[in-house]
Order: sequence, then structure tokens, then C-alpha cells
Amino acid sequence: MTSFLGRYEYQLDQKGRVSLPSAFRREAEADCFVLLQWKAPALTLFPMSVWSAIQERLLTFRRAEPEAWREVLSITASAVEVHPDKQGRILIPSWLQRAAGLDGSVLLVGNIDRIELWDPTAFETALEGRTGAFDGFASQIFG
Repeated sequence: MTSFLGRYEYQLDQKGRVSLPSAFRREAEADCFVLLQWKAPALTLFPMSVWSAIQERLLTFRRAEPEAWREVLSITASAVEVHPDKQGRILIPSWLQRAAGLDGSVLLVGNIDRIELWDPTAFETALEGRTGAFDGFASQIFG
């Protein structure tokens, strides 16, 4: 099972590329990812193996809920395949950079089966907004 953990801060270069941490590249099972924004403000980078399962769920959802085709279309229209180059960099299209507010520093955060790309300030703000509800079920996860 893929397991992306930790956080790494890198700079977005002038061409809109950011390096994937070597730990993330080692953990990925292939050299193809799907990048999209499904939950603002972050971007999510899915390994193709994880994306395949999500794609199946999207197709099932679209078939079962025909009125939801716009939502599915919105998700698939914002998704792009990315391939790390020989230096381990991925290209983030300019429209996704704008959507996530990425300009300069990019925080790459491992989230178990996916990698999230955040503006560092937005990430800290999101963490500050935690409600503490996790405390109620943390022992179920950690024992």
C-alpha cells in the first residue's frame, strides 16, 4: 500500500514546476499521477492506482445520480495527468496554481494515499481551524 507521510516545502520554478520529495517518488508505484483541485484551497496529487479507484466511483456515482453529471464533469475537467521529469519535478498548470493560490513556496503534504499541495500560509490557517472533534475518536485509531 502506498503511504505518503510528512511535509516538505519547495519552490515553484518560473515554468510552474515543483519537485516531488524523493520520499514521495520512492513510495509512488508508478511515474504517473493525476492532479486536481476537488477540495479548495489545496490541490491533490493521486497516484494512478488510487485515481483508478476514484474514477470508478465517479462513474458509478454519475450513472446512479444522473443529475450529478455537472459535479462529475467539474471534477474530471479540472484533472490533469502529470509525469515527473528526470529531476522529479511535476508541472502545475497555471490555472491550478491560481486556484490553489500557489506562488513561490509550495508545501507538499503526505496524506496516506495521496499528496496535497498547499500554499504554506493556507495550510497553517486550515490546521488552526480544527475543532477538536478528533479527540473523541483518536483512541480508536491509535489504540
